[in-house]
Amino acid sequence: MKKTTTLLLIAGTLCTMTASAQSWKSWKKKAEDKTKEIKTNGLPSTGLSNEEVGAGLKEALNQGVTKGVTQLHKKDGYFKDPQIKIPMPQEAKNVEEKLRALGQGEKVDEAIESMNRAAEDAAEGAKDIFVAAIKGMTLSDAMSILKGEDDAATQYLNKATREELSKKFRPIIKVSLDKVGATKHWNTLFKSYNKIPMVKKVNPDLEEYVTDKALDGLFIQVAKEELNIRKNPGARATDLLKKVFGSNN
Repeated sequence: MKKTTTLLLIAGTLCTMTASAQSWKSWKKKAEDKTKEIKTNGLPSTGLSNEEVGAGLKEALNQGVTKGVTQLHKKDGYFKDPQIKIPMPQEAKNVEEKLRALGQGEKVDEAIESMNRAAEDAAEGAKDIFVAAIKGMTLSDAMSILKGEDDAATQYLNKATREELSKKFRPIIKVSLDKVGATKHWNTLFKSYNKIPMVKKVNPDLEEYVTDKALDGLFIQVAKEELNIRKNPGARATDLLKKVFGSNN
């Protein structure tokens, strides 16, 4: 019996289980038990085709990506989320501390807020790249995600899209930085700091820094949405998602 067929049968069995009180790891344990049962008693019938399994995974990813990007694109999507809010760069911590001590904390706050506003403004540009990566996902990829850890889909997207996202995001971030005034606040901040006697002059690459941090936050948000779909039956918005991931109905 081919490995892919066995995996699809396992996935089909999972679809009949209720999910309201079960963790993703418990599903995997039941899948392993079902594998032993198949070897002993033969193959059960399944209502899932290869196409349904693949389509269900892709639909789940599209839902998670859309919700994640939409959330980040809103005002305060980055700025008011402590998990992904973009702080001053580590190499600029001395700048922040020194200027705050000199009563120029407002300039620091303006620079930090403007970086986050630029990330929020640029976030929407990630959606098309994610969708393209999801469309190109193979059945093998889909089954690995279905059987994987709670952030398996996010890991897949990170590996498949990070480099392309970085290339696309950087020019978008540059435009957004100028648009929201971040470049101006950044330049003002570091000009003020570099005028202080006896300090080592620094000026990190604003575009590169915000791009990297914006992408980090993007994948954190997508991972949140993925976990929600895996754990929360109410988050499965379509019949296909309920069929592939299980339902508490």
